[in-house]
Amino acid sequence: MLKRVAAALSAIMVLAAAPAAAQVQTREQALAQDAGEYARLYGVPQDEALRRLHAQADSIPVTDAIANQYRDRLAGISIQHRPDYRINVYLAGSEPVAERRIRAGGMSVPITFRTGAKASRERVVWAITYHQGAIRAALPSPPSMGLDPRTGELVVIAGGAVTARQGGAAALDAKLSALAGVPVQVRVMDRVDVNLGLHGGSRVDGIDPANGKRYRCTTGFAVTDGSRTGITTAAHCLDDMTYYAPDRSTMPLSFVGQWGWGYHDVQIFAGPAPERPLIYSDTARKVERPVEAQVTRPSTRAGDFVCHRGESSGYSCAEVELLDFAPAGDLCGGACLPTWVAVKGPTCKGGDSGGPVFSGTSAYGVVKGASYQTDGSCAFYFYMSLDYLPAGWKLLTDPLLVPLRGNLPQTLQR
Repeated sequence: MLKRVAAALSAIMVLAAAPAAAQVQTREQALAQDAGEYARLYGVPQDEALRRLHAQADSIPVTDAIANQYRDRLAGISIQHRPDYRINVYLAGSEPVAERRIRAGGMSVPITFRTGAKASRERVVWAITYHQGAIRAALPSPPSMGLDPRTGELVVIAGGAVTARQGGAAALDAKLSALAGVPVQVRVMDRVDVNLGLHGGSRVDGIDPANGKRYRCTTGFAVTDGSRTGITTAAHCLDDMTYYAPDRSTMPLSFVGQWGWGYHDVQIFAGPAPERPLIYSDTARKVERPVEAQVTRPSTRAGDFVCHRGESSGYSCAEVELLDFAPAGDLCGGACLPTWVAVKGPTCKGGDSGGPVFSGTSAYGVVKGASYQTDGSCAFYFYMSLDYLPAGWKLLTDPLLVPLRGNLPQTLQR
């Protein structure tokens, strides 16, 4: 008991040591900030937005259980925001499943089961994994691809000129479906996928000795291997980086390691003092929030409302768009595996690489890159789930918040 009290007091002292200029949020303050963005985007009152974000977090155990129960039929699960808030489960086959309701976030949330999906998630992910090479070879340039969890289709994103040369989207659908063995949905979009070049969500930069140019990235989350702590950023950032505090003071960082192929894009730096589980969550870097927990990639749903902070674009929030996403080109030391998560734009810029993706005090991942339209606007960005931190490393969390989890949602009578 005394050890637990001492640990709690020690954690309080760590938080109290935060710079006076920065406000450290409580969990409710963090959710309220994100709810402000939700209310603005969906045109609902602030209190309704806050209830929905609580429901998003509270419903994860239920949707995890549903995914396990219907694994053989599951195409995907999505959060619906309009015209009402509900959870949609998409299943292959025609056997109906009755609607359910759960109590989550202080509200009654319907769970609707929609049948007739064209393929299960497992089939589509398998198809991307084993037929990605053939799909890439069939087109002039390697496309990005991923799962549409609402239809059970393999989404291939190709440019307008490429699609036209293949006889149009319908003809290309048929050609790629024959190659992949699953239904393909071609989305026509002229864009290019690129990588986006101590508290999480802060600035680090350095000079590339190869060309003498300065490059900027964003720090992600504090991590630990059990004996030391570090801070993450993207692997494609420079190995020799300097940390910039909000007051422009600098701190040299020590390179620990880099993992940047296939399903990884992360490197870890260590500073002169132990890291703390805090991230900047506003554009001006005057507000910090503690990191309480991690949401895994299998628990992430299409439509989840997540936020990110990049050193170039600042703080913004949007919906998860595609799961099991493989970016175009050779951004992963070759072809990327279908392990990335794509989030809708329009807010992402060069220099955001490595920045944290979060909702409330829960961590989701670190930004890898983005897909830009021909006018330079951000179509979507994509991140690496923290599931893929290098072996031996894990997310550092705030010990004061972990025991304060809310009650799990209760399933209501059908």
